[in-house]
Amino acid sequence: MKFGINFFPTVGPGEKPAGEYFEEALSLVELAEELGYDHVKTVEHYFFEYGGYSPDPVTFLAAAAARTSRINLVTGAVIPAFTHPVKLAGKLAMLDNISKGRLHVGFGRAFLPDEFDAFELSMDESRARFAEGVLACTRLWREEDVVFEGEFYRFGPVTLLPRPYQRPAPPVLVAAAITPSSCEQAGRDGHGLMLVPSISKREKVQEMLGLYRKTYADAAHEPGADEVHMSYNCYVSEDPAEARAKGKQYSQRTNAVMRDAVAAWGERRSSGYAGYEQIVDRIGKADFDKALAENKVLVGTPHEVTERLRTIREWYGDVTISLQVISGNPTHAESVRTMRLFAEQVMPRLAED
Repeated sequence: MKFGINFFPTVGPGEKPAGEYFEEALSLVELAEELGYDHVKTVEHYFFEYGGYSPDPVTFLAAAAARTSRINLVTGAVIPAFTHPVKLAGKLAMLDNISKGRLHVGFGRAFLPDEFDAFELSMDESRARFAEGVLACTRLWREEDVVFEGEFYRFGPVTLLPRPYQRPAPPVLVAAAITPSSCEQAGRDGHGLMLVPSISKREKVQEMLGLYRKTYADAAHEPGADEVHMSYNCYVSEDPAEARAKGKQYSQRTNAVMRDAVAAWGERRSSGYAGYEQIVDRIGKADFDKALAENKVLVGTPHEVTERLRTIREWYGDVTISLQVISGNPTHAESVRTMRLFAEQVMPRLAED
């Protein structure tokens, strides 16, 4: 298993100025490199305390690239529907060169109605816009004199500059939430996969993962690109009572800001998001103790978290784990402690297995 840090902010000006947030987050990027983590990752969201301090992953990861030399940089994820593919492909190619080939590009559909409204886009078009945006970006990286004739974008012939540092293109991952067909399409296209196991039952995650891996293998893609990332809230302390109490506090804080961000689903319906009208109710019924028992959060002592990850590895195989160590607004010192304890006491034990 490989491990990285996912910077998913759940903070606003009332708790912390943006400049302070970014300085603390970038210091954690440097610590992640020092401690031997595989990657750092960040999201694209707008307006809400749920992710809103990260409207542009590329900007944050460019700053991260300048402070590091080894660690991989992952967009988790950029939203093709919100940016013209010529612009998006160019920004990402720049980041790939600045980082000397450390970029892994995660693409996502987005799911918050307020974001689509602000960009004046129909949510019913999101799947088609996502697929077209990913295709356009990958063609711009891999080909020259590209002529693109899509439903939403038409351009060319153009040759993107700069060309990506990684040839023919950076590794691509796609985000999937609850829709098995998204996993199947990722496997068919030969891309990696990003999942959030906390929002589904274990059996559903295993079904989606099995479908992805079978489709990838059946398509006869080259081995190695079928990387699977899974994100988990993480809080580690050598005091089990503190770990449980603080882990619960910060998980509940994350749920509260997410509930505000998804509130529009209480009245919104979209053919592209079947079942999402239930999301507000599901978040309101979130049960930390149940999530902990089902290994949907990585909270506990180093030993307890190690055992949780051993179980997760039995369920899902050697996936790449992204630790959300800032979500819920722990103190900076607590995030540092979690990262150090995990790197020094959890990662070595798993490597010995």
